[in-house]
Amino acid sequence: MRRTASPLSLFLLGAGVFLLVLAPLLVWYVQPQAKRTPIDTDTTTVFTGTGSYFDTGEVETVTGKEITITRQVRGDVADSLKSGNAVWDVSTSVDHSETLPASDPRDALQWTMERWVTDRYTNEPVHCCEESPTFDGEAYLKFPFDVERRAYRWWDSTLGGVVRLEYAGERKIQGYEGYLFKGKVEPTRTGVRQVPGVLVDRPKTPQILAEEWYSNSGIELVVDQRTGRIINAAIGPKKTLRAPGSSKDAVTLLESKRVEFTEETQKKQVELASADSKRLALLGGTLPAGAVALGLVLTLVGTVLVVRGRRSEPEAPNTHMMTNSPT
Repeated sequence: MRRTASPLSLFLLGAGVFLLVLAPLLVWYVQPQAKRTPIDTDTTTVFTGTGSYFDTGEVETVTGKEITITRQVRGDVADSLKSGNAVWDVSTSVDHSETLPASDPRDALQWTMERWVTDRYTNEPVHCCEESPTFDGEAYLKFPFDVERRAYRWWDSTLGGVVRLEYAGERKIQGYEGYLFKGKVEPTRTGVRQVPGVLVDRPKTPQILAEEWYSNSGIELVVDQRTGRIINAAIGPKKTLRAPGSSKDAVTLLESKRVEFTEETQKKQVELASADSKRLALLGGTLPAGAVALGLVLTLVGTVLVVRGRRSEPEAPNTHMMTNSPT
């Protein structure tokens, strides 16, 4: 008798083999493609807090005022595709109640426009594509993927340098757990600014190049472990002016003990981090493991059916063995 495999057994066997081949492809190809810094990002984060700033109208530092920091990040898709890197344009403005909402960011207390370029896989800085300023470090607007429990070098734009952030445990933001990193910046000279001498206790000098000093009493970043997205940030910035060579602050330009992501920003960052984290976990663990388990079962069942469940068909008669008996 001639034996042939059933369509069902061949289908199960083929499906099982396909899943076994698919599993390593998900881990070695699909997930790494998904684990890349996005180039089409368009996000806005907002910090708020209470502090002091120099009021140019009053010509003095006013205290107990609400301070808002708004940062908008937009990806330059065309330059990103051309270079193969993540090219982001970053606008940051510091405002008080009287400059919000601002139709022109140049009306803010402080406004900067930067272009950041990073490697999409490693998050390392890439110095190309009209990057401005030239920066360093390994953590910036985001951390690398698969954040570790160790210190990171974080770029502080106001400082114009890197700050060592130490791992400080875990913290929940809006019910979502992330890694907490802490650091601070000791008073550091960051540049000079021409101002009337009277502002820095040099009344006999009409104009003077005062020294700009910056410090940060506390940097706290809570980061999603899998994606490196910052789900909460809090800082304590202080910017002052000093007379040339002086060790004392003469004017406080901006100071706050703590400005932090608003609740709305926290929720949005958590939502984005959770969605991306789940997708990476699915591609890197759940789907491959499920594909292997199901693939093994289907392959085993298909093989058994091929061996045991074939249908039988009668063989054609052998005419060479047949003879006609005489009448």
